[in-house]
Amino acid sequence: MSEPLLTMSGIVKTFPGVRALDGVDLEVREGEVHCLLGQNGAGKSTLIKVLAGAHQPDAGTITWRGAPAVLSSPVAALRLGVATMYQELDLVPGISVAENIFLGHERARFGFSRRGAMRQRAVGLMRRLGHPEIRPDREVGLLSAAGQQLVSMARALVHDARLIVMDEPTAALASDEVDNLFRIVGELTAAGVAVVYISHRLEEIRRIGSRVTVLKDGRTVASGLPADTPTNELVDLMSGRKVEAVFPVRQASTADERREVLVVRGLTRHGEFRDVSFTVHAGEIFGIAGLVGSGRSEVLETVFGARKPDAGSVTVDGRALRPGSVADAVRAGIGLAPEERKSQGLLLELPVAHNVTLASLPAYSRAGFTDRARELRDSRATLERLDLRPADPRRLVGTFSGGNQQKAVVARWLVRGCRVLLLDEPTRGVDVGARAELYRLIHELAAEGVAVVLVSSEVPEVLGLADRVLVLREGEVAAQRPAAELTEAAVLDIVMEGSAVSEIADVTEEAV
Repeated sequence: MSEPLLTMSGIVKTFPGVRALDGVDLEVREGEVHCLLGQNGAGKSTLIKVLAGAHQPDAGTITWRGAPAVLSSPVAALRLGVATMYQELDLVPGISVAENIFLGHERARFGFSRRGAMRQRAVGLMRRLGHPEIRPDREVGLLSAAGQQLVSMARALVHDARLIVMDEPTAALASDEVDNLFRIVGELTAAGVAVVYISHRLEEIRRIGSRVTVLKDGRTVASGLPADTPTNELVDLMSGRKVEAVFPVRQASTADERREVLVVRGLTRHGEFRDVSFTVHAGEIFGIAGLVGSGRSEVLETVFGARKPDAGSVTVDGRALRPGSVADAVRAGIGLAPEERKSQGLLLELPVAHNVTLASLPAYSRAGFTDRARELRDSRATLERLDLRPADPRRLVGTFSGGNQQKAVVARWLVRGCRVLLLDEPTRGVDVGARAELYRLIHELAAEGVAVVLVSSEVPEVLGLADRVLVLREGEVAAQRPAAELTEAAVLDIVMEGSAVSEIADVTEEAV
């Protein structure tokens, strides 16, 4: 065994009212993929921000190649050899690929940036990453999520980092892109580069991991575990309790399940999807599956009025909605938890209470003033129902973990009292324990008569939750059947027809 490249011992970090890290230990060796696991809120994000120099620890020590190290800033971390790829990519949308790669470290001569040299190096990096089609002059904001992920990785590679932190790097990638990422990780570790890898997909941990450290409540509860440690043992360590089954037993609905709540007919947006039709009944969970780019999210956003259709109709309880009108959809009782919750679903700099009541402001207003006491009371009750931790409606929503932020988005529509809830990738970036809680909540809402439409790139999740499943292929309905009549293999067969095998969206066993 090689000597540790990085050692973090007894790391403590406290924020007002929160002890995020309470004595964390982490040891990383050269050439290994060290996987960091833990539930949302366990302290993973805070730890990697300490490692990246974005946060300063209140106590504890950090050593690099056996010598004490002070990561006083992100620049200091980069100079030491630590590069970080955050789950929420820190790219500047309005500038080019090359400019993002070299941002803050522009190649200059006589005070002028050497744009030609930067572009040439960027071309080489994108070629190494297997995507030479991403040109250095392309505006980053116009790239897909996967393309932006690659630019973020190129930025890490350009600094010749000896340790790269990857936070949920596959969350927005299709399976061929995941394979490419793992190929690059293999090349890096073969060259002696260490990788700290954070993922909720335990299948990925077993596929590329060397060792595993588990955090819980800001503490290290296990370290140096082999990557093939059984799933149930890892889940027990992360949650402190046994999660026997992620998908809870379906509760009986008290609603009239024969009543049609949401009816979509011939919905079409040119270049995105064509002639999509389906009906969702009260108390039903309706799943939509398909490849990345098949039109899944676009259909949900069109139903919600965020996109205007070129043809087709959406009705709720028999009333036709005005095309392209979010306000009309919300008034009719539709709520949407979008795929990108931070950029599309939340106001991160506002308290949880304001986010939760955002869709119901008129109910909390009188004579132009907001009833803050009632707003706090109602939001607190909803947060407690969803087991959001801490259930403090005054806390800024941006300080919560990903799983708790997802609960805050759902809480908004519970307060509103929606009749149709659209969920787009509701468990993306959410750990196993929090997934079980979200699944339980979805079942509870259906039992109360809410019509739920679920989009997920994880086929087992769709089949494990939904009553009926619609499969999209290249923007068209390829199949619509009861979930009980489908298997994972059958769904993949449907979406693969006319498509390359490499296009299949990543499916993990952690949803079953």
